[in-house]
Amino acid sequence: MSLSEWLVKKRNIFLNNNIKESNIKLPENFWIKCNNCNFLMYYKNLNQNLKVCPKCNYHFPTSSQDRIRDLFDCNSWISLDSNLSSTDPLGFSDKKLYRKRLSDMKSKTGLSDAVQTGVANINKISVACGIMDFRFMGGSMGSVVGEKLTRLIEHATYYKLPVIILCASGGARMQEGMLSLMQMAKISSSLYKHSEANLPYFSILTSPTTGGVTASFAMLGDLIIAEPNALIAFAGRRVIEQTIKEDLPDNFQTSEYLFKHGFIDLIVSRIELRSTLSQLLSLYCESND
Repeated sequence: MSLSEWLVKKRNIFLNNNIKESNIKLPENFWIKCNNCNFLMYYKNLNQNLKVCPKCNYHFPTSSQDRIRDLFDCNSWISLDSNLSSTDPLGFSDKKLYRKRLSDMKSKTGLSDAVQTGVANINKISVACGIMDFRFMGGSMGSVVGEKLTRLIEHATYYKLPVIILCASGGARMQEGMLSLMQMAKISSSLYKHSEANLPYFSILTSPTTGGVTASFAMLGDLIIAEPNALIAFAGRRVIEQTIKEDLPDNFQTSEYLFKHGFIDLIVSRIELRSTLSQLLSLYCESND
């Protein structure tokens, strides 16, 4: 064995004994592909753009915590009724016990139920806001969602605040049966009293907004605003086609289709939502001066 070969062998032994192999783990979703245009983007860039694709304006799903951070003045959010939580009044079970499903959702999302309610400022204008979160059982409306929104609206009426509700829901929560359907009337009646006090209510429809939520408070806004290409419906597309025996347009039940037919008032990108609401609230404040 030559001297050079001996040195190489000794060096390799030293390296193997003293240097541990490092496993570099990239975070999950480090790069994200747009579901609409397949554009590949760095996840931090997407978050900085409020989870809106910079190429095609596709709106990714987002959480209620993200909406609170992006929509309101910094540190202005004051949560209301955060201790309210659903029980299992019917003892419902399907593939899983309802109470176990609730427990799993609370652990997964950190939420007590499918809506967060509170008071916050948009450019120093106080508003009462409810933000539904689709991650919690599809944003379904149960007794707690109805109670929290009703209390929010009553709070806003008492303190003479505008109400904003961001809707994202699959409809009434089947695990609570008739109790969930009763929330439609309860929320609607509180909105009527709010309207009688000459206070504004802005409804913001995000994807998806369906079922009993669409059939009640989502469509009762003084101004109804929707995000681009949001799914907004009551019954499913297939159910309607089978009932009327006709094919529906490709863009049926999108915010653009509803805007064209007069069901909503504005289509506003998530990026421009804060500034749009600020302008609308400023107009309301000026009209009351």
